[in-house]
Amino acid sequence: MYQPQIVSCLFALLFTTACVAGDLEMTLRYQQETSPDSGRYHQLTREESWKPSETAIIVCDVWDLHHCQNAVLRAQEFAPRLNRVLNHAREQGVIIIHAPSGCMEHYAEHPARARAKLVAPAPTLPEEITKWCYQIPSEEKGVYPLDQSDGGEDDEPEQHAKWAAELKSRGLNPKVPWSKQTDLLTIDAEKDFISDKGDEVWSILTAKGIDNVILTGVHTNMCVLGRPFGLRQLAKNGKNVVLMRDMTDTMYNPGAWPFVSHFTGTDRIISHIEKFVAPTVTSDQLIGGKPFVFKGDVRPHVVIAMAEAEYETNRTLPDFGAAYLGKDFRVTYCFENDTNRDDIPGFDAALESADVLVLSVRRRALPVKQMEALRKYVAAGKPVIGIRTACHAFSLHGKQPPEGTATWEAFDPEVFGGNYHGHHSNKVTSVVEIVPVSADHPILHGVPSDRYTQRGSLYKTSPVADSATLLLTGQIEGKDQEPVAWTFQRADGGKSFFTSLGHKTDFDQPMFQRLLLNSVYWAAGQPIPNEFSFDKPAEPAKKW
Repeated sequence: MYQPQIVSCLFALLFTTACVAGDLEMTLRYQQETSPDSGRYHQLTREESWKPSETAIIVCDVWDLHHCQNAVLRAQEFAPRLNRVLNHAREQGVIIIHAPSGCMEHYAEHPARARAKLVAPAPTLPEEITKWCYQIPSEEKGVYPLDQSDGGEDDEPEQHAKWAAELKSRGLNPKVPWSKQTDLLTIDAEKDFISDKGDEVWSILTAKGIDNVILTGVHTNMCVLGRPFGLRQLAKNGKNVVLMRDMTDTMYNPGAWPFVSHFTGTDRIISHIEKFVAPTVTSDQLIGGKPFVFKGDVRPHVVIAMAEAEYETNRTLPDFGAAYLGKDFRVTYCFENDTNRDDIPGFDAALESADVLVLSVRRRALPVKQMEALRKYVAAGKPVIGIRTACHAFSLHGKQPPEGTATWEAFDPEVFGGNYHGHHSNKVTSVVEIVPVSADHPILHGVPSDRYTQRGSLYKTSPVADSATLLLTGQIEGKDQEPVAWTFQRADGGKSFFTSLGHKTDFDQPMFQRLLLNSVYWAAGQPIPNEFSFDKPAEPAKKW
């Protein structure tokens, strides 16, 4: 007899089972050089389907305690979400390997430790799989992005002293206080493995037929990269290994080079990994929601897009961002495609989370998807900053764009309130000065009031929109004065800033440096610093 309730339950059970047994759909982010030896990188993604039975997650050194209290607090913050990741992955059939280094004595009688020890050694073990790995050949092309020679402690001195005293009062060694993995992570005694040995971990992967490995845990720039079971060893020995970039943390002290925030330090090491070691993924790909962000990481996301061949902003803007934006902002750089001028790879993806857009683009069409992302960003009322050629960023002078691309001919008046119609000769200089009635504008805070001689050609931009607020003007002797910098309240409610400055010589001038820096803070709605040093921090003598 037909019983719909039973059939419905069976169908639901079969459907759930099918979902559990399904492949893991992963989006791997990586960075690829724009062209050989350019030193510039596109941030790209690729899709892969992984069989759970061929996948493992390694949890690196998420100890119960640490000599740096801030490191403990950050680990405690992301550990509950990491536990959700592990529970979900385990249910899918993914192997979980807990690797709290130096803590095997604590787990001597644990079934998960016994399970690891019972695995037969792999028939072939990679050379030096039991050793720490400090560098792999692919990294030789890069410059290590952090100075961690001080150990990366980011506690305040008084805080650190109190923490050390507390650890000592518990009868612990303040320098090595850990004894086990944090209790915030569940170890399944019937399924999981515990090991901190490279040969054991490799043997587990071999015995289980594991090709795909996700590294989680701490610290990215030390143990996650260098342990015998870490990213470098697994990458150089052929595993399809990735870092789960939102389930990790660095040991980086903002008082050390490059003198950026702790979270920017993490971004820098992740970027290094994506360029030279392995792709990255995020936890939401397994458990949904959004990628994890530390509660203390409130940096606005600045996207800088560069696609012009005249003024070398693909060099000057990244140098500027690296030197001056790392303390208060998260920065993504999008470069033009070196083999296709009408493409900025990764631009659409970057705009999805952008809070501020900085443009240095000249007469480019964009792939339809990228142009749609740009129009969506602007329509949402988000801020736009443009320098130099950005006023004619997406105009082809009315020419038909290549198939599959789109232009935005009215970008200048609609987004900047501008009126670009050519420029004066680049063989003559112009004098730039502050508009007196705008001297108190936040973007002009700290900008030297002295007149500035512009070496690049003076743009013809007059008249700008009535609703624009003029900040700087420029003039060639015997010629009409031209607007050089202004803000604009757009029809969509968003705000924009534009300056026709941006010639490569401008980036050496305190006036332009301060103007551009202030515009980023203003656009992001952040307080503009009263004082700012434009002396670029020297890199450490030892870079690796």
